[in-house]
Amino acid sequence: MKEINRNIFRLAGPSILANITVPFVGMVDIAVAGHISASLPTATLIGGISVGSMLFDLLYWNFGFLRVGTGGMTAQAYGRKDWADCARILFRGVGLALMIALLLLAIQWPFTKLAFLVVDSSDEVRDLALQYFFIRIWAAPATLSLMSFKGWFIGMQDTVSSMTADLIINAVNIVGSIVLALGIPGTGFDGLGFKGIALGTVAAQYSGLLFAVCRTVFRYGHLFRGAGLRSAIKGAELRKFLVINRDLFVRSICLVAIYVGFTTISAAFGDLLLATGSIMMKLLMLFSYFTDGFAYAGEALTGKAIGMRDRELTRETVKWTFVWSMGLGLFFVLIYVFGGTPIVRLMTSDAAVVESCRDFFLWLLPMPLIGCMAFTWDGIYVGATAAKELRNSTIAAVVAFFGVWMIARAIHGEYDVTAMHMLMLAYFAHLLARALWLQLRYRKAVLEKPFARA
Repeated sequence: MKEINRNIFRLAGPSILANITVPFVGMVDIAVAGHISASLPTATLIGGISVGSMLFDLLYWNFGFLRVGTGGMTAQAYGRKDWADCARILFRGVGLALMIALLLLAIQWPFTKLAFLVVDSSDEVRDLALQYFFIRIWAAPATLSLMSFKGWFIGMQDTVSSMTADLIINAVNIVGSIVLALGIPGTGFDGLGFKGIALGTVAAQYSGLLFAVCRTVFRYGHLFRGAGLRSAIKGAELRKFLVINRDLFVRSICLVAIYVGFTTISAAFGDLLLATGSIMMKLLMLFSYFTDGFAYAGEALTGKAIGMRDRELTRETVKWTFVWSMGLGLFFVLIYVFGGTPIVRLMTSDAAVVESCRDFFLWLLPMPLIGCMAFTWDGIYVGATAAKELRNSTIAAVVAFFGVWMIARAIHGEYDVTAMHMLMLAYFAHLLARALWLQLRYRKAVLEKPFARA
């Protein structure tokens, strides 16, 4: 037990440390937008960041399988001590990431045209979102490749490397966005305004990729010698890689549908409630960045235990990962109770937006507990490469989210504060559906099927 807990914290600690900075990137982007001197209202600037970020979520979350699939398969290869296979998995992941990035660059214009056929926002928010998108899209090769690199580091039980990449990205993003948008006092550089926020993100992504490549070459370069990289693009292992990632791709689409659905529906409420919904989503995701540390630890250790063919170690890993994750969830309930308003005030100085957010603080109480359960199960199933069950759980989540929202809309037809509460209920329902599905399938998907495979 002591060794399991040491390993959990050894792997979770660096991820949590890195993830502490992740929510602040989004908060800083919103805060910078909220303090830019411009003729547009603060709520409109925040809305532009929200919709612009949503467009990238619509793109990048579809390809989250690059991290997830790479991490789970690498962890199992690590457990088998098959170092050549570890190298081939990274080669496949990064190669696929670069091909997808080139495709995204090619379709950027038609993508935005299609996206705004379904995204309802004011003309001012739309123009700002497009400015943001057409700058940040050029970070696609770095962003997608980093997904594979970070998944690979986690699978290699090396969350320190993944942490360092995230810290570099987030630090450059925060400093770059502030400096490029607001300027440097006393230097004559007054900043680029709204566009500077996107340019800061681009610089951050390529800084992270440079680190990941250098880290891999200097620490793991020996694994690639004699790895037979030509075999990485053919044969049964490539087919397995593609099948797993096919199911994870469907999972990603489902998660994107829910997140984009939340933001798109929020946009129909007007700029004030759109800004409110954006900030509430940041608060709802705040605890998940901490829980993800334990989810990553569960992923790495579950995959390693399965690769070692140790069923009892797998069971103990799941048990203790949940003990620590759910404890963290309880801690965040207290943070939201006593610190909700100060956190919102860090993101905006607009009194109307702050007061609007206060109406929805009740939803911050149940979300951490059910969310921790869902996110931790995700990590464990990734380590078990149980991609089919992950896919099915998110299909159930989509049905729950849109089903609850449609029923609520049938009961209450106005886009007002009451309707926004109904939207929060729909978001809670999707988390509950994910958690319950994975809980019910745990024994068969994690403790039986992986050990039945040859």
